[in-house]
Amino acid sequence: MRIARFTTGEDPQYAVVTGEVDENGVPDPESVVVPLAGDPLYVGVKPLEQQLKLEDVRLLAPVLPRSKVVGIGKNYAAHAAEMATGDDPEPPKEPLLFLKPNTSVVGPGDPVFYPTQSSNVHFEGELAVVIGRICRDVPPEKATDVIHGYTVGNDVTARDLQRSDVQFTRGKGFDSFCPLGPWIETDLDPNDFAEGRRVRTWLNGELKQDGSTADLIHDVPTLLSYVSSVMTLLPGDVILTGTPAGVGPMEVGDEVEISVEGIGNLVNTVVSRG
Repeated sequence: MRIARFTTGEDPQYAVVTGEVDENGVPDPESVVVPLAGDPLYVGVKPLEQQLKLEDVRLLAPVLPRSKVVGIGKNYAAHAAEMATGDDPEPPKEPLLFLKPNTSVVGPGDPVFYPTQSSNVHFEGELAVVIGRICRDVPPEKATDVIHGYTVGNDVTARDLQRSDVQFTRGKGFDSFCPLGPWIETDLDPNDFAEGRRVRTWLNGELKQDGSTADLIHDVPTLLSYVSSVMTLLPGDVILTGTPAGVGPMEVGDEVEISVEGIGNLVNTVVSRG
């Protein structure tokens, strides 16, 4: 089931999106949006007697994190290698956690604002996990019990600020630095990602990242268990699972498209914040 959040120019609504998505993440042109009676995280999936064409609605961020987005750094060996320094040559032995504020979340088609404080803003295409209920100290084998579904994320990073600050808060925390979408896919299992789903990023149509979730150093159940051993997770919280190799700079006017196989495509354009 694909759960989206959308607007037709009025108040946002939640919906189920019907139809298939092809191997490139493109939905069937006949796809239909079936509005729901409220946020399914809290009231369940209750369809209304209404249908809209997908092309006639504007998709929004499919989830508004209640409290936080938890990022995982250097969770693909090849990306860890491209980010390595003389003092930090190896991937971390345990998941490397950082936080992005919920105010950084935007949806498909929304602009990513290039901050005036930076001159080196990077894209990072990722698989994102959406939490379905309050949880703490979740064992890996129980991960599916607390996962609402999966979406596509872009962990936008001001690389120069990340390096100069040492810690990640400013470099990853600007408004619009966490695009999510286009919807939440609820029918996937963590094992689907262990077996391998492609994660790809295009910059202005040129393929920049082409990885597989099979290459995650710490898989989805391990990440969820580790994060929940540190902090309580709330419904709608998001875990970004890490990015494959190939991250790089984007400039004002660039279009970034990210695809996670089996979910869909997320497209955003970079604009000046000034």
